[in-house]
Amino acid sequence: MNKQHQVILSLGTNQGNRLENIERCIDFLHREIGTIIKVSKLYETPSWGFESEPFYNCAVVMNSHKSAHQLLEEVLLLEEALGRVREDVTGYQARMIDIDVIAYDEEIIASEKLQVPHPQMQNRLFVLLPMRDLNLDWRHPILQKYLHELLVLSEDKSNCKVVQNLEIPIAKIKLDHFNYIAIEGNIGAGKTTLTNKLAEDFNAKTVLERFADNPFLPKFYEDQSRYAFPLEMSFLADRYQQISDDLAQFDLFKDFIVADYHIFKSLIFAKVTLAEDEYRLYKTMFDIIYKEMPKPDLYIYLYQNTERLLANIKTRGRSYEQEIPAEYLEKINNGYLDYIKSQKNLNVLIIDVTNRDFLNNQEDYVFVLEEIRNKIQ
Repeated sequence: MNKQHQVILSLGTNQGNRLENIERCIDFLHREIGTIIKVSKLYETPSWGFESEPFYNCAVVMNSHKSAHQLLEEVLLLEEALGRVREDVTGYQARMIDIDVIAYDEEIIASEKLQVPHPQMQNRLFVLLPMRDLNLDWRHPILQKYLHELLVLSEDKSNCKVVQNLEIPIAKIKLDHFNYIAIEGNIGAGKTTLTNKLAEDFNAKTVLERFADNPFLPKFYEDQSRYAFPLEMSFLADRYQQISDDLAQFDLFKDFIVADYHIFKSLIFAKVTLAEDEYRLYKTMFDIIYKEMPKPDLYIYLYQNTERLLANIKTRGRSYEQEIPAEYLEKINNGYLDYIKSQKNLNVLIIDVTNRDFLNNQEDYVFVLEEIRNKIQ
């Protein structure tokens, strides 16, 4: 999965209940378009370029996988939904809400519909001052200057006053209560996708399974009975080594870590794939290793039904996975559920994501965040 884009938006309003307009806009952006991870203070600024009531302005940072033009289209639709009426007149005008795409990573975009960075941003204090609050290591890709340099050079001397702080949507989700979260699920459930999104949005370290490096995996799907034991043993050794090495780099009392697996999955898969005598030997080895492994503060299991899992596996296109039978996935799922039921001291959250696409649909991702938030409360 590719990293998310960092998008900077400038919000403004000078009609109606200005504070409510800004707060609603931030909430709608977060719930429908992309994850709002930073919000500036709220500023009151004089109208710029025309006579009107003063504006409330702020800036936000949004994480999103969407293209810049797709974001622009969705932002324009949101403006309309929030009451903006675009009149066919030249020059500036009062508005219920105004959302400008200021920056998209450090890209330069010059199309008929979109210019990024915004061509006037360096001339407007009501953009620069809120952007400074965001504490970004962002440099204007055309002017090759950082925000503090743009502020020094700006000729705009408008009186922009701080009104108050604004709430950051993801701050409601107190993930800092945890140090170590493990996200689990069946093959194709989306655990790595969710791990990466949470890590980017909440500034976490990741531990990602190195499944693609296992030479026995393609052979296993061709001849399960022959390659099941070496596959499961190699996975167990690699998971033990990786977790030991990766977690040793982090401070489990200070760092926030998200992993896309928990080592207990080794036993779940082994029980499905191994013959009984092989499983007994495997479990003896596993029990020795498991005692040494740190346990996650929160264990999230992503449930998807078998039909959806098969569709996801087909979509991601790994050749050696294409012939996985539905029965195998159902056994794995039952193994996970049996494990979860047996754990008395594990903090477990099961999220049914069968009809959710939290990579491409922001509302589905927010649903997952709300489930985590409810679990914390």
